[in-house]
Amino acid sequence: MEGAGEHRAARDLLMAIAPRLRGQSLQVEGEAMLKVATRVALALDESVLPVQGPPGAGKTFTGARMICALVRAGKRVGITANSHKVVRNLLDEVVRAAGEEHLPIRCVQKVDDKHQEKDLDSLHFVKNNEQALDAMRAGCAVGGGTSYFWARPDARLCVDVLFIDEAAQMALANVVAVSQAAKSVVLLGDPRQLEQPIQGSHPDGVGVSALDHVLGHHATIPADRGLFLDETWRLHPLICAFNSELFYEGRLKSRPGLERQQVKSNTRFKGSGLRYLPVQHDGNQSSSPEEADAIGELASEIVGSRTSWVDRNGDESPITLDDVLIIAPYNAQVFELQERIPGARVGTVDKFQGQEAPIVIYSMSTSSHADAPRGMEFLYSANRLNVAISRAKCICVVVASRRLFEAECRTPRQMQLANAFCRYLELASDL
Repeated sequence: MEGAGEHRAARDLLMAIAPRLRGQSLQVEGEAMLKVATRVALALDESVLPVQGPPGAGKTFTGARMICALVRAGKRVGITANSHKVVRNLLDEVVRAAGEEHLPIRCVQKVDDKHQEKDLDSLHFVKNNEQALDAMRAGCAVGGGTSYFWARPDARLCVDVLFIDEAAQMALANVVAVSQAAKSVVLLGDPRQLEQPIQGSHPDGVGVSALDHVLGHHATIPADRGLFLDETWRLHPLICAFNSELFYEGRLKSRPGLERQQVKSNTRFKGSGLRYLPVQHDGNQSSSPEEADAIGELASEIVGSRTSWVDRNGDESPITLDDVLIIAPYNAQVFELQERIPGARVGTVDKFQGQEAPIVIYSMSTSSHADAPRGMEFLYSANRLNVAISRAKCICVVVASRRLFEAECRTPRQMQLANAFCRYLELASDL
């Protein structure tokens, strides 16, 4: 509408107003989600479009092709996130998508000294804010930088659409600050994965992320409020069914062909889906030598028995240590595991968000809910469980003391936290 004034996208975001489109409907029955996303991106009318991408649903893939559609239409596009690495990841996918579509494209990224690199054919790196803005004025259709760059007064309305990657990890206040750089804003992310890192102490509600603010009490974005990428390209249906039920209101499904994914072996470790390996221990808090020993034996069994895995195309490959992600909640357990399994891919949930492997092993480490050093909120976090399990293409194994599934809940919140773990145990097969 005319006369709406400045900063309309920011106001839409704060008021959680549904995306405003020029002569378009947000959803068209039977339309493929990628086509929906590119069509809607072109129709944004000084508004905000949330795009929720669950694990393996192609959030970066989709975002890059939305950006290419905008560039092809003569629009200028910005990309921002909490880190240079995340910005670069989306820029790389934009360059890749443009190559596939035979779309000439020039991009620029404003970086710091640590991230300075040699220029690529389609991607230019600068360390100076003015140089980045000059490059966009001179024909770079896509610009990338952290929020410090886009919130500058001289960046005001320098692009038509600003894409905010990992918007579930960027505070609402920061998104409002950067929104001044564009007429419309696209929020890419998933509030059901890792939350934004908290820095400092703030009043309740101030640090909420942009996507959490838009979703409100919903686990997934309502159909009239944004786009939910409802197909995963990663998870076997047996794994997807658990994550979909517990975290995505039953809306997430596996793409056809993923049911072919399986581990083939003449050992106990074969097939697809959820597994549970019980390990007895007492008094452990942030590390468990007993679980580390059991996982070391399991890893040796997997790689030493001619184990292979079949991908979604039906192609079979030998399993190596690179095909196994070993995850723990605490750094202390990571060190225990690294000592026993040299060369393995071992880390915390935070390290592996965005990665995947045929096999995932999740070591819970703590003996009981009462031993959890950071409380139930951390150890039983639904978001962290979602990320850990959803790294797996074929098999996910939770290694834990049985007492973790016998939490003494005293509040509805604690019951909610324990529910996902108890449901996992119901669906999993014992190893």
